Amino acid sequence: MSPLSSNAPHGQQPLRTVQVLGGGNAGSSAHVRSLAEGLVARGVRVTVCSPVEADRAYDFTGVGAEHVHVPRSSDPVAVAALRTACANADLVHAHGLHASFRAVLALSGRRTPLVVTWHNRAWAEGPRAHLLRVLERRVVRTAAVVLGTSPDLVDRARETGARDARLGAVGLPGQRRPAVLDDPDRLRPKVLAELGATGRPMLLAVGSLERHRGYDVLLDAARVWRDLDPVPLVVIAGEGPLRPELQRRIEDEDLPVRLVGHRDDVPQLLAAADLALLTSRGESRSVLAQEALYARVPLVATRVGGIPDLVGDAAELVPYGDPETLAATVVRLLADPERREELAAAGPRQAASWPTEDETVAQVLSVYDELTQPTPLA
Repeated sequence: MSPLSSNAPHGQQPLRTVQVLGGGNAGSSAHVRSLAEGLVARGVRVTVCSPVEADRAYDFTGVGAEHVHVPRSSDPVAVAALRTACANADLVHAHGLHASFRAVLALSGRRTPLVVTWHNRAWAEGPRAHLLRVLERRVVRTAAVVLGTSPDLVDRARETGARDARLGAVGLPGQRRPAVLDDPDRLRPKVLAELGATGRPMLLAVGSLERHRGYDVLLDAARVWRDLDPVPLVVIAGEGPLRPELQRRIEDEDLPVRLVGHRDDVPQLLAAADLALLTSRGESRSVLAQEALYARVPLVATRVGGIPDLVGDAAELVPYGDPETLAATVVRLLADPERREELAAAGPRQAASWPTEDETVAQVLSVYDELTQPTPLA
């Protein structure tokens, strides 16, 4: 009988797994919480190694997992803490490049199987880009299985030298799905008034303020929207190193854009938005794209990475780095309520094709089973 059974036979120990998470973006952290909940429910022992802030935000212990604080660092102290936490594990599962690299260091000299999930591609420029490629090679050549959340990530893992790379079914956890608000028409005016968007269209982008998000392209497109009547307001929810640069451009060029920082009310912002915008250089299973489709908010996104497979025909796709096409697409949609309604209706239909949380847990369990079963004698 498989050790993954929730009803293990007398004397058989439950499978012991360690989930390793770095600082944790919203998508990977919510996924680990969902995965931990599903594994615990099936009789698997789960320890989540992450910064303590991640447990406060996602409550891994609340779904039955043990939490061990491991800083988001690859220094000897953090690696030693992770090595201790993994000492009795039957299998280690790391999420994201940096967490995976720490797991590789912590498991050095041990035969504990390592599973890696890549949720998104790591982005960097200059010398740091070379360092990331070195880390990627080290991780994928050490891992027993690499799960990519989109086909482009699977291809990248194989090209980098992975022994076994597969598409990982990753459903959007229930707590990330925008709930149907009780009275969106009542709440919408309040949100728009707070943002200064009363009587004008509101366009929403969500994500860290980093170069690969394409916010420079979004600001270029916003110059065109200044000529519309009424002028749409672009709201960007997120924080990051580019904030001073973006804010300077907004002020110097008098752009109709507001940086509102990190927000915990993205579902409310989405409910108030006329369009959602995703302008990144590369995306896999974008949380914003999934949330927008669930919430019936028309989405304009760049045709990159895993986005076309994710959204199907339920979004308008534009080339990356093309502010003219982005601007024109938004202008066309704002003037075409019928097309916006078509996209709104297509969103939930496309979302119904995505993996469920149960399917995600089932696939992960099958991978664990492969890696932990005794090898039959010849």
